[in-house]
Amino acid sequence: MNGRRRVWALPVGVVAIGVLVVVVFPTRTFLAQRASMRAAEEQLGVLDEQNLLLEERVRLLTDDAEIERLAREQYHLIRPGEEAFAVLPPPTPPPPPAPVGTPATPPLDDRNLLAKAWGWLTERF
Repeated sequence: MNGRRRVWALPVGVVAIGVLVVVVFPTRTFLAQRASMRAAEEQLGVLDEQNLLLEERVRLLTDDAEIERLAREQYHLIRPGEEAFAVLPPPTPPPPPAPVGTPATPPLDDRNLLAKAWGWLTERF
């Protein structure tokens, strides 16, 4: 009986390996390729949208009025004979003085922990 099992084990093993090679491995490859294709299609859609925006930008930049607007707005360029003015924001008023009798807020201590510990020790001793 033990001999029969050995005789059948080899063909069953060969068939199992054949099924793996013919069915399982190509299926995994197919699924991986399908996922990769979906990702590539999504990326293609994003790139198409960006191309449309860039084509619109190129179309705008061939217009003289748009070029002049950008030159004036971004680079502060003017035509010969024009005068450029810069409008500055008003100065910020100084903070009001603290009322008399109110304690001033202590300054923030931004030292690290070691420096704080050293300061505490040197104050005490």
